Amino acid sequence: MNTLIVRKGGLSTTVQDSGRDGRYAIGMPPSGAMDQYSALVANMLVGNPDGAAVLEATYVGPELEFTDSRTVAVTGADTAVALNGEPVPTWQAVPVAAGDMLAVQAVRTGARPYVAVGGGIDVPLYLGSRSTYMLTGIGGFEGRALADGDRLPLGEAPPAPASGTEVPDELRPELPATTTLRLVVGLCAYRLTDRGLASFLGTEWKVTKDADRIGYRLRGGDLEFIEREQPFGAGSDQANVVDLGYPIGSVQIPGGDEPIVLLNDAVTGGGYATIGTVISVDRDRMAQARTGGKVGFEQVDVETAVAARQERRARLEKVRAAVATA
Repeated sequence: MNTLIVRKGGLSTTVQDSGRDGRYAIGMPPSGAMDQYSALVANMLVGNPDGAAVLEATYVGPELEFTDSRTVAVTGADTAVALNGEPVPTWQAVPVAAGDMLAVQAVRTGARPYVAVGGGIDVPLYLGSRSTYMLTGIGGFEGRALADGDRLPLGEAPPAPASGTEVPDELRPELPATTTLRLVVGLCAYRLTDRGLASFLGTEWKVTKDADRIGYRLRGGDLEFIEREQPFGAGSDQANVVDLGYPIGSVQIPGGDEPIVLLNDAVTGGGYATIGTVISVDRDRMAQARTGGKVGFEQVDVETAVAARQERRARLEKVRAAVATA
C-alpha cells in the first residue's frame, strides 16, 4: 500500500472528510472539514470524489513526503506552500513524485489550510466516515492529530486535472479581517431582552483563544436576559434552560456575556440558551476566523439561508467546470 509520510505534523492536523452525518440522534456530532467549500474544491483539483478524506490543519500545516507520483492541492487559508523548498501556488493542481517533500507553512490570513492528495487519505471508515473526532479518539488516523513519523495510507490515485489547473480568483473565498456570519434567530432567543438581542447583533465580537473544532468563544458585547423564576430542571442561572438539542452552528450562551458558536465537534445537546444558528454556508467563514479576529452577526430568515446554500452549490459547479475544462 502506498503511504504518505508525515515528517512534521503541523498544528492540530487531522484527517477529515464531508462528515459523519446521520448520527446526531445518538449524540455523535458530524466532525468533518470545518470549511467544507475549501475541502471540496481541494478534492476537485486532484480528481477525487467530493467526499474523499483530506488533511485539515490549524494555523501551521504539515510537512509531507510522497512515496509515489500523485497530484496534490492546498486550499483554504492563505499560506505559503513549498515543494522541495520551492514555492508552489495554492488553489492549484500540483504534481508530485516519489521522494518529493511538501511543506505547508504558517498561515498569513485565515486559520485552516486543506491538503488533498490524489486517491484520498485511505484510513478506515468509522460509522461511515473517515473524519477524526478527537474528543473521543475515533475516526481519522488513530483518532488523533497527526504526529511526526506517521504514515498515512492512500487510495489509488485517480485521473487528475492537468498540472497547473487552478481555481479562478473569483471562486476563491475571501478572508476578511471581520467575518460576517448570517444568523437565523430562534431557539431560545426569547430569553434575551430586546436590548440584549440588539446588543448581540450590533456587536463586533472578538474571537478568543478558546476557538477550535468544538466551538468559538466570543468576547466584547453585553447580553441581558429577561429575569424569570427558572423552571424545574433549568438550574439557577438565567442563561440556563431545560435541556434541548444544539443545531450545528447554534450560538450558545453559557452564562455571562461570552457567546459560543458550536461547531463540528460540539456536543449535541444541553441546558444553555441558544439564541440562533449560523447558516450552514457561513460555517465555512467561521472556520477561517482566527483568534484575535473579529466576528459580526447579520440576522436573516430561513429562505435566505436556503438561497445561500443554493448559491454555494452553483459556485461549486462553476469550480467543477473550470477544473474540468482547464
